[in-house]
Amino acid sequence: MSHFSTVKTELRDRQALVAALTDLGHEPAEGERPVRGYRGQTVTADLAVSQSSGADIGFRWNAEAGSYELVTDLDLWKQPIPVERFLAQLQQRYALRSILAATAEEGFQVSEQTSQVDGSIELVVTRWDG
Repeated sequence: MSHFSTVKTELRDRQALVAALTDLGHEPAEGERPVRGYRGQTVTADLAVSQSSGADIGFRWNAEAGSYELVTDLDLWKQPIPVERFLAQLQQRYALRSILAATAEEGFQVSEQTSQVDGSIELVVTRWDG
């Protein structure tokens, strides 16, 4: 019996997802990778974060939804925060990385980035038109 859970997300951009995971201290391995779970069971994911506990965190592309989904064995979740909080932090970093990429593409530069007490991030971007 499989113990893997799949959690739908709105994460669509692979580069932003990899950068967000890295920001949170996780180094994802890219390409088809096995994600380990209960008693050595595995599922295949497109990105995998190995965990010393043996229960990895994976992200698999769902072509039908057009987004990545989280795949992991939630019974073996050993992160210091619950999966819901992990996803909230990941989505925030993903949004930040997406905004930074889009503003850079439009010729903007970040002139100020401040993390607020409530956990929000404030950005000030500028662009000089010649």
